[in-house]
Amino acid sequence: MRNQFYFQVNVSPEQVLYTKKLVEHSMQHHKIPNIWDTTNHANRTVELRFTGSLGEVVFADIYGLERPNCSFGADDGQDLGRDFQMEIAGKLQSFDLKSMRRKNNVFYADYVLNIPASQLHRPNSLTDYYFHISLHEAKPNEFIASFVGYIKKEEVIANTIGIFYVSGSTRVRGNGTTFPFYNDTYEIDLKDFTSPPLNEYIKGKLGYAEKKIK
Repeated sequence: MRNQFYFQVNVSPEQVLYTKKLVEHSMQHHKIPNIWDTTNHANRTVELRFTGSLGEVVFADIYGLERPNCSFGADDGQDLGRDFQMEIAGKLQSFDLKSMRRKNNVFYADYVLNIPASQLHRPNSLTDYYFHISLHEAKPNEFIASFVGYIKKEEVIANTIGIFYVSGSTRVRGNGTTFPFYNDTYEIDLKDFTSPPLNEYIKGKLGYAEKKIK
């Protein structure tokens, strides 16, 4: 298992409020198509923009980066897959942050993150790595953010990690139920993510805990 640990922190009320204001402004002023408009999530724009933006706000605060000042989910990829830049192995790298909600913050080896193939193969993409944050709403408007880790985009494209599913494919869950893929998609196991960068500042954050994938 590549992932040796992930960590969690509490999301502050101020971070939630800041994110809600971003989303409200986005809904009023940015009338743009969303990447999920052709899926069964088409009517969840507010929720999905909130989830993505909250992940970005928490990520920025944890790693001392500039917070986002807008909230998008657009299919034209305004940021071209570069939400943040951080140094990895002595080199500045571009990160596309992938945030999603889960019912809890206990992860098993077969839990996955899905990434649309169109994003990985976008000709003008600036992404070097994808970073995954999971958000668990423990109580209404009280979130726990789990920093799972990161993967290198080129490893996914080269099929070193992940599984590629063609649009229309049927995926069988561990409990025997099924669901279709509406777009060409790469599915990456959480165990294949490199553990997130960690320092003493992060260890001092409210709700900090280091955990392992089961």
